[in-house]
Amino acid sequence: MTDGPAVDSRPTKIMYVAEATAHGGREGYVTSQDGQLDLKVAMPPQLGGDGNGTNPEQLFAAGYSSCFHNALILVGNREGYDLTGSTVSAKVGIGPNQQRGYGLAVALSVSLPVLDPGLASKLVDAAHEVCPYSNATRGNIDVTILLG
Repeated sequence: MTDGPAVDSRPTKIMYVAEATAHGGREGYVTSQDGQLDLKVAMPPQLGGDGNGTNPEQLFAAGYSSCFHNALILVGNREGYDLTGSTVSAKVGIGPNQQRGYGLAVALSVSLPVLDPGLASKLVDAAHEVCPYSNATRGNIDVTILLG
């Protein structure tokens, strides 16, 4: 799947604002203003840390997979399909980029066991257009969607 031309996906109305604060960067902790999030953050061993905590890539994977799954359920319901039993998993990779910084890549794995592959692909494409994470990352990072 490839992304088409850039489309203005900015919200016309803000309906909710999440607020989180990092303390100590990748070797500290993160909290949300409402107290729902309070997590130790640690570098994974692959990046030189001890791995005794979550990391931004895991948090991004959790956010993207849950958001994309909700978009998938939304478009499925709009078309009259029950997507019970469906799942979305996200793998978020990090590595050096050509600008001497770091970049991300995402692989989403979508399981729609009750639908034929053609219909499943159509719903995944529609969810990719609806999902705020997909809209935010489009044209900025590589996102691969695998349907299985």
